[in-house]
Amino acid sequence: MEPIWFKNYPKEVVQTIDYSNFNSLVDIFSESVKEFPNNPAVSNLGVTLSYSELDKQSTDFAAFLQQELGLQKGDKLALMMPNLLQYPIALYGALKAGLSIVNVNPLYTPRELKHQLNDSGADAIVILENFASTLDEVISDVGLKHIVLTNVGDACSGVKRFIVNFVVKHIKKMVPSHSVKGISFNDVLTQGRALNFEPVQITQSDTAFLQYTGGTTGVSKGAVLSHKNMLANLIQIEAWMKPFLEQGKETIITALPLYHIFSLTVNCLLFSRAGGHSVLITNPRDMNAFCKDLAKYPFTAITGVNTLFNGLANNTNFKKLDFNRLKLTIGGGMAVQKSVADLWFHVTNCPILEGYGLTETSPVVSMNPLDAKEYSGTIGLPIPNTDIQIRDDDNNELGLNEAGELWVKGPQVMEGYLNRPEETAKVIDKDGWLATGDMATIDEGGFLRIVDRKKDMILVSGFNVYPNEIEDVVALHPGVLEVAAIGEPDEVKGEVVKICVVKKDQSLNEKDLIQHCKEHLTGYKIPKVVEFHKDLPKTNVGKILRKELRK
Repeated sequence: MEPIWFKNYPKEVVQTIDYSNFNSLVDIFSESVKEFPNNPAVSNLGVTLSYSELDKQSTDFAAFLQQELGLQKGDKLALMMPNLLQYPIALYGALKAGLSIVNVNPLYTPRELKHQLNDSGADAIVILENFASTLDEVISDVGLKHIVLTNVGDACSGVKRFIVNFVVKHIKKMVPSHSVKGISFNDVLTQGRALNFEPVQITQSDTAFLQYTGGTTGVSKGAVLSHKNMLANLIQIEAWMKPFLEQGKETIITALPLYHIFSLTVNCLLFSRAGGHSVLITNPRDMNAFCKDLAKYPFTAITGVNTLFNGLANNTNFKKLDFNRLKLTIGGGMAVQKSVADLWFHVTNCPILEGYGLTETSPVVSMNPLDAKEYSGTIGLPIPNTDIQIRDDDNNELGLNEAGELWVKGPQVMEGYLNRPEETAKVIDKDGWLATGDMATIDEGGFLRIVDRKKDMILVSGFNVYPNEIEDVVALHPGVLEVAAIGEPDEVKGEVVKICVVKKDQSLNEKDLIQHCKEHLTGYKIPKVVEFHKDLPKTNVGKILRKELRK
């Protein structure tokens, strides 16, 4: 398609970008350290690291990985923790050592964790001790060679570290007993200080992240994101945002977990590139504590999903905050409802600007112009160096305002799914176009609008839930004959999981199934609605028709 969207680019935004000056994400970070050494880089739990401090600690971490653990370029390090200072330290340390990072949701069940560690071939893991009991259950079934254990307060110093860790472990009892053994995160940094780090030659073709996603099926697959993919998307978004950001003067609130590709690329990598200050929120569900943190930092930007914006905008303490410096609110992960966008604007006087992306595109594909004064209901314009097509079921390109599948081509498109060439071929054609699975239209101005999502995907608070996975788990219950999982609209979460079940054992009840799912699925994937049916609608070849159940 001709890039009709260029005519609606803000005049300060370039149409093409060049990312050839950088070999890796390490180059980007090193440049920021040189330019903003004393600027605050990241804060959490009342502790702030400057760019030079983050650089030093991440180098110490890299030295230990390299010299003591013997990890080499191309080895894989899993990170399993919420938003804590330990995350960016380990992130940049691993990248410096030439490792590939495997981001792991810390709320995964043993089954989910086992699959991801084995599928990725993770050599080592940094894990918050709160979740070590999960690893405990699968440790003999995975190939980890090294384990680094950390506690919530480890980035604090002196008495505060002791108090935070004591409260988490003994007062709040948030650390279940486990027998996992490993070296402590602080010991890694201490020992790393005495070691000499040997710089690693990293190229754009090297793998930066194995970012797991359900893709278009329920089997969790590792999207191979090279340094090129991540660099390109980073420079693409920078071109979009830089005219509206002050280098070295922005403070962004990071409530979405850094293991999520949206937060990783935008909050962590992009704002580091801009010399910005990222305030990490460890537990955004505790809205009152969250608002206390917000009051300490005059923030200029925040990213989130619909549910987060809704929760904050309805919170009394949030409404009391000073929003004079807030100039950028970016929504992603799930559709932002107009009612939520209107309320947010009423409270903050800052519009929510939506973007669109997916794990397979590192992730950003399109964004609304940052000079927009109001919520548009669109997912914006394709960003620089990004081509799009709207295609019908026969792969014919459609015209303006015609609904079809959105296809994307650009340097941010993943290299493929790890060790799954057949799955890769299903979504990337011979010319490098990626099928998103999302139904969209494009108007005369180049603005994209999602009209329907991946046909069967369920979107719970911005997280993808794939029906196949839910159905596989439910079907393990001996009392289940057939099952179909679909999304049920929910005012708070956007959607929740609903299962439609045909009983094999007539004594089976809702409580039994929910308890069964709790043993195998992380919280947001657990069905909230259970319906029992005599039979399920099927095609003439016996495939269950989920769309009939959604009516």
